[in-house]
Amino acid sequence: MTVSRKGSAAVEKWGADLYGDPCRGCGYGWSLTPQEAIQILLGLPAQFRALLDGCTGQEHHPDLSWGPTAYVCHVADNLRAWAEGLAAGVRLSAEVAVPGYDPDLLAKARRYDRIAPAAALWSLERAAAAWSEAVTAALHEDVVLQHAARGVQRAEDVARNNAHDAFHHVWDIRRILEYASPPPSETADQNS
Repeated sequence: MTVSRKGSAAVEKWGADLYGDPCRGCGYGWSLTPQEAIQILLGLPAQFRALLDGCTGQEHHPDLSWGPTAYVCHVADNLRAWAEGLAAGVRLSAEVAVPGYDPDLLAKARRYDRIAPAAALWSLERAAAAWSEAVTAALHEDVVLQHAARGVQRAEDVARNNAHDAFHHVWDIRRILEYASPPPSETADQNS
């Protein structure tokens, strides 16, 4: 984790500061409006569904910790966590403190490796819808959250960051599936 000091608290480097603009991996551009980020994210469940069509969810890439289904579960859980934080900050409790979490510990606790792709996709679709509703309301109310590690997170920051997370993991899944299924010409060459 990369941190910088702002005032007396350490703030985790995040967003474009951490990944670059555009993201050095997936190419996500951070200059999107929050509404554009919402639209990108709402289109991603269909992309995840298309990617997981015909895969077991257990495929792996040597440079990545999780398989395709685990990434879908992570995106769903991340969207759900942020939706809860934004909803609380908007109208449910006026609570603006957002705790961080360790995604690897959550993956282990939720047993991502044992969740069926169809179940993960079901969860993602519902999480994306709830997230969109919460982000839209938070943008309208100018909600500003205080994340335990990242510091101040305006609703527009959350929209862009969460859209990047999901977009980035679409890229991760593509990498996994390309690694797990080499092009037919390579397979034919290996069988000769």
